[in-house]
Amino acid sequence: MSTTKTFTPSGYSHVQPGHVASVVTCLEMTENPHAAEPSFAGDIRLERMEKPNLEAYRTLYRKIGAEWLWFSRLIISDEKLASIIGHDDVEVYVLRDGQQDIGLMELDFRQENECELVFLGLTEEVTGKGLGRALMNATLKRAWQRDIKRLHLHTCTLDHPSALGFYLRSGFRPYAFQVETQADPRLTGHLPLTAAPHVPLIQPQQQKA
Repeated sequence: MSTTKTFTPSGYSHVQPGHVASVVTCLEMTENPHAAEPSFAGDIRLERMEKPNLEAYRTLYRKIGAEWLWFSRLIISDEKLASIIGHDDVEVYVLRDGQQDIGLMELDFRQENECELVFLGLTEEVTGKGLGRALMNATLKRAWQRDIKRLHLHTCTLDHPSALGFYLRSGFRPYAFQVETQADPRLTGHLPLTAAPHVPLIQPQQQKA
């Protein structure tokens, strides 16, 4: 099936009132990097959600992603979300410290010979403590255990400022830019107005042509 690409014109483009925009970097790796064995200290362990609970999933998703305006799993219906994360070729993992959920990793193998790293993140209180590297190593091990030829992901300018560099150091290579506009999830009620204070919140009535 062919798709038609549309391109953003050169120069400035207005963003629809009530929306936010970001530049997306698409990255991939096409060979197994043979990552080091993941090592988690103390009571920290990585566990697969065999039958993902939607409420628990969304709670952790918000806890990790609200600061970076993660929204895609919040705006779809329960039925749609269940059909994705409950699929046999989608693997959701939770990083736990004792009984506390502190990280999320999601791999999507539904495309033949490929894997998309859909989400990878840690809660704020454990960010910057070295867990990200161990979680990435675990991600690479699990992704390349299957017979894939490509592992890919995307990150954007709303994400953690260290995210892109982290992915590059992990062996991913950029291959495309995209511009994404979306209804601001803080204005739609999917995230609190206080989320992501580094991203200006512009009410539609404030935005000038």
